[in-house]
Parts: sequence; C-alpha cells; structure tokens
Amino acid sequence: MNKFFLLSVLITVFFTMGSNAQTEETHKTTYETDTVSTPNINIGEVVVSSLRMDRKIKKLPASLSVAGAFDYKKNSALTLSNVLRTEPGIAMGSDGIWATGINIRGLDENRLVILIDGNRVETATDLTASLSMVDVNDIERVEVIKGAQSSLYGTGAMGGIVNIITKDGHFADRSYLSANVISGFASANNLFSNYAAINTGAEKWYLRVSGSYTNANDMYTPQGILPNSQFTSNNISAKTGIRPLTNHLLKIQYQRNWNSDVGIPGGEAFPGPAEATYSDIGRHLFNASYDITDLSDKFTSLQLSYFTQYILRDVTMKPNTVTEALLPTGMTQRTTPELITPTGEHLTHGAQLRSNWQLSDKNTLIAGADIWGRKLTTSREKYIRVDVLNPAGQNIKTNNLERGETPIPESHFNSAGVYFQDEASLADDRLTLITGGRVDRVWINNQQGFDVDYLIINGVRNDSPPTQRLTFEKGSEQSYSWSANAGLLYQLGKNVDASMNLARSFRAPSLEERFKYIDLGNFVQLGDPSLEPESGYSADLGIRVWNPEFTFQSGLFINAITNMITEVPGEFVFTLTSESEPDTLPALISTNLSKALLYGFDFRLDYNFFDNLVMFASGAYVRGKNRDSGENLPRIPPLNGRLGMRYTYSKLGSAEIAVTGASKQDKIAEGEMTTDGYYCLDMSLYTKKFKIGSAALQFFSGIDNITNNSYTNHLSTNRGSISIEPGRNAFIRMALTF
Repeated sequence: MNKFFLLSVLITVFFTMGSNAQTEETHKTTYETDTVSTPNINIGEVVVSSLRMDRKIKKLPASLSVAGAFDYKKNSALTLSNVLRTEPGIAMGSDGIWATGINIRGLDENRLVILIDGNRVETATDLTASLSMVDVNDIERVEVIKGAQSSLYGTGAMGGIVNIITKDGHFADRSYLSANVISGFASANNLFSNYAAINTGAEKWYLRVSGSYTNANDMYTPQGILPNSQFTSNNISAKTGIRPLTNHLLKIQYQRNWNSDVGIPGGEAFPGPAEATYSDIGRHLFNASYDITDLSDKFTSLQLSYFTQYILRDVTMKPNTVTEALLPTGMTQRTTPELITPTGEHLTHGAQLRSNWQLSDKNTLIAGADIWGRKLTTSREKYIRVDVLNPAGQNIKTNNLERGETPIPESHFNSAGVYFQDEASLADDRLTLITGGRVDRVWINNQQGFDVDYLIINGVRNDSPPTQRLTFEKGSEQSYSWSANAGLLYQLGKNVDASMNLARSFRAPSLEERFKYIDLGNFVQLGDPSLEPESGYSADLGIRVWNPEFTFQSGLFINAITNMITEVPGEFVFTLTSESEPDTLPALISTNLSKALLYGFDFRLDYNFFDNLVMFASGAYVRGKNRDSGENLPRIPPLNGRLGMRYTYSKLGSAEIAVTGASKQDKIAEGEMTTDGYYCLDMSLYTKKFKIGSAALQFFSGIDNITNNSYTNHLSTNRGSISIEPGRNAFIRMALTF
C-alpha cells in the first residue's frame, strides 16, 4: 500500500507543477464525466451504437444493458464480466479469478456474438476467458443486446450481442495534450494495477495511446486461499484518426492484451490434483476503417472496414498423478505424466462494407455486406516418464516418452453475408418500427486429423506409431442460413413505452464442435463434421418508464431453439493406421438433438425517493428445458436479484451499498450439482473530482462481500473449476486526469 500511495502522490505533484495541457473534458461521454454532478438516475439518454446507428436507449425497442467507464471505476472490477453481472438477465461464470464469461438469459458465450469495437472475437473453447482479454480501464462502455434482436451480425447471436467499445481520441479546434492515470489495489488477492493514457490531436488528426500492468496473487476465500488463482496482465492500445478531407475519416487501431501465469483452479476440466495455468494467453487486434459522410441528401454515409485478430492460448498442466501396473514378468510399471502443454492459435480476419440511407425524415435504412473467416490451429505435447521396477521396488529401467497430438485438426470457418436494417417512425412519431434481415453462406474445411501425430521414446521419433488413429478425414462443408428481426416501440405516454421484438436466428456449429477429439482415457469427446446449424425463434415484450425520479425497465422473453447441439453417449469407430479392421471406443459425441425452450423475465428499477437518495433493484429468472424429453437444460442461472441504495452529496461524493442474492438451483441437468441460495453484501464510496491546479483527482473505494459469506456460483461450480467465490475484499482506486 505504501508504494501505491507514494506513486500517486509523486504523479499528482509532478503534473500539478508542470502541466498546462488542455484536458479532454469536452469530449467525455456521460460515462466518463463526474457522475456526482449528473442526474441521479439514468433516464435513457445514453447513446448506443450496437444497432449500427447512434440512438438513445429510450428510442430503441431492443432489450439493452449498458455498463460504462464509471461503472468499472467504482467497482473492484477484475474483468468485464464482474460488472456486467450486476445487470438484469446477465450472469457470470468463471474458470478462475481471471478467466470469466457471461450468460445472457440462459445462453453462454458460444451462443453470443462478442465484439470489440465492432470486430468479432472468435475463441470458442471448453474454457472461457474471451471477456478477460480486454483491459477494463480502456472501456468506454459495454453494450449488451439481450436476445436475438438483431440480424446485423450473423451466426451466433441467438442469445445476444456484447459490443465492447474502447476509449477513443477526439478532434479539437486547436492542438491539445492530455493524459490520465489510474492506480488501484485490492486486498483479497494483493492485486496492484496501474494504467496510463495520453491523448493528443488537433483539427485534422488525433492519437490516443494507453497501457496497463496488473499483478495478482492467489485469491482469499472464506475457506482459505484458492490455490493457483494468480495472474499477471498487461495491455497496450493505440488509436489514431485522420481527416484527409472534410467529410472523410480514416481510423486505425491496434490492441495488444497479454497475460501470463494465469492460474486455472482445479476442477472437472483439470481433474484430481492437477495444476493448470495459462502460461501465455493473449490477443492482438488491428483494424482500420474509412468513412465518407454526406454523399448526398439521402446517401448519408459509406464505410469500409477491415480487421484481423490473433489469439494465443498456451496451457501448462502438471497432472501430479502416478499409476502402477503389474507386468506378466512380475515387474511393476510406474507411469508418471509429467507435463502436458496444449496450445491453440485463433486467427480471425474480416471486412465489411456498410451504407446508411436517410430515405425520408422518418425512415433510415442500413444495408451492407461482410465477410470473415477464422483459422484454428492446435497442438498438444504430453511428456511421460515410465519406470520399470523389480519385485524389490528398485528402478531397473526408465523410458521417457513425448507424445505429440492435434486435438483439433487445422480447420477454417468462413462466412459471407448481406444484411439490411430499416427504421421507420409512424403514427406521429409515437411508433418506431425496426426490421432487419440477412442471408449468410458458411463454408468450412479441415485437414486430416490423427489421434497421435508422433511418439518419441528415449529420443527416437516415430511418426507412424502402431497406436495411431485416424480421427477426421480431410473435408469441407457449406450451408446457407438466414435471420430476421422486427422490433416495435410504442409511446404509451410521455415517459412510458412498450416494446415487442420477434426474431429468427441461427448458429453454425463451431470448429470445436465439428472437429474436436479429446481423449480422456476410457472415453473420448468427439466432434461431428456433418452437424446442422442451430435455428431459433424468439419473442420479447417490454414495458419501460423514463422519469427523472423513477425509471423501470422490464422484459418477458421466450426462446425456442431447434437442432441444438449437445454431447450424447455413443461410440467412436476408428481404424488404426497400422491395421485394417475397425474398432470402437466409448465417446461423447456432438449431436444435433435437443429442442430447447428458454423463457423468463428480468427487470430493473431506480427510484430517487428523497433528495439525493436513490433506491435501485433488479431481478431475473430463466427456465430452460428440453422440449422433447422435458429434462432441464445445463448451465441455467437460478433466480437472482440485486437491491441497494445510493446517496450523493454534491460537495464530496457518493456512497453505495447493495446486496446481491440468488436462490437455490435444483432444476439441474444430468451431471450438474445443486447449488444453495446465497447473498453477498457490497459497499462502494467514490468522491467527486477535486481540482489540483490543472489536474483533477478522484478516489474510489469499497468492500466486496462485507460479511465474508462462503457461497458458490452455479455457473462456475458446474464447470467444475471453482467451488467457492472470493471472500471479503477491500479495494481502493485513484484516477488522475490532467
């Protein structure tokens, strides 16, 4: 703590004495301003862009949740998911303290489209972490569309869209230079984080550069230290904008988020006493866009954009197990797996052409085409020591084995589509109608796959070992899919509206679901190259109230999915490359089987009932069933909610206290565990911005899980990785702008 405060004081003194730079206050959005001086309640004035047009939330029929930069400052947020889980209908799951993901209305990340500044993040695996590879300090806002309410993004958006929008630079009438620093500490895992950003620009150009470093030890829980939950993260981002002509805009961006020694606490994914870490897991993003505006009275803009994103996952696992077998000779064979090193490389790239048309004062049309592709390359090395012991227990021989495997053969997923979205105002602007649709062609190809690529015994390599199996033939598949949506927003009164959304969505099977081969010893998990796309039909009804003293947003939803992909018991029929007769092995095979039905509700209200005292509450419920068998769907969050109060004193700051709770979840799928209900009490304090010369200083602090409750999260527990959540955690954060 002493180092943290010393660093803060030195930075403050330095820039107070030496900085005459113009700050960027005029550019900051409602999420980046001092919220102590803004209205106590969000009345729907926040502008969002995930529907490819800038509109206030209150003007859109979609079920939307938005978390902004200030939300991440005032909470102890480790990852995006930690803050998003406070929004109704959004739950968090995790495979560790760092590796987290979200569930929207009962559907996990493999049925969500994740975007970073409009660019797809494609990293489907059996472990989460897609949302962990973004620096929370770089977030401008996160827009979440709940449900399949948009046809703009194609395959995968059956449960919703998560659009992560990072901070950008800005143009100005005169040249400027500004910067900000954020430093923080959290007690539960001795987390230290430091972030800095520099902004500069003028009338025709701007540049923003930022970087951060975070280090955390193992997490404290009410039952003791959670082993192997440490992590180290660093991030570098750069954005530039150039106006070559009055109505032309070129934007270029680069992001590098890298993490090392990321612990994955033991569980089903890494059973027994195994110790697994991401030795390296990181993301590179490059994207560029060119916008031309005001082409004519009706043709308002044209944008061409391109992106490429590379994600690396290096895992190091120490099984920490030993098996012994008695040989016919009376000798004992002791097998010790020493190290397993899976690696996955995900390369995604794409381009989009989009046009905006103002057909009339009351009619806006968006039309475009996009193409993107994902290449997946995996490998796995197993290092095994085999000792032969005589009857007296003496080691008489040692064999060192290296087994090279390809869990998923090199494969490609490609998609190309055309889309449109039309917005019309009707009935004297009391009715807004948004309709959209798209058609996609998806094609997949893969290389031949083998269970064992090579075997090295005591330094001698064999590329055709006798136990080698052919897992997948080289092949290709293609299909056509379509999606559509229609949303209605009707103004019932001055501050009251009703919404309805209908949608048809689809999801093409992932490369993992098609081609994975994971040998677990006595059975395998097996993909199926001939899987059919999932299709879904959904409906959403909402009532919303936007009032300076009281706001209320609610939604009822139903989502029916056919051809849902699940794993079912079966047999893997294979032929050893050294033999001609087929053999079988028990397997869990990805199959189009389930007809899923999910339905439920979520709501949120804020009530400024006295002076600057605000009460807020939210809740969500989802029920998931297999329509054919009546069985429960897996990974469905229990009934949950949040209740709290916030008091603001304009001359000093705000204090907030909230209790989050969930009921017992016993409507579980086969193989899941029942989890008990729980509550968790949190508190946060944040000051107004204090002026220090040309700088502004703001502090944030709080305590999570004040009562140090021991509880489990159903979505984490039933992945098998975490059985207990973090204990009491005190945090403090300083934000300095100059």
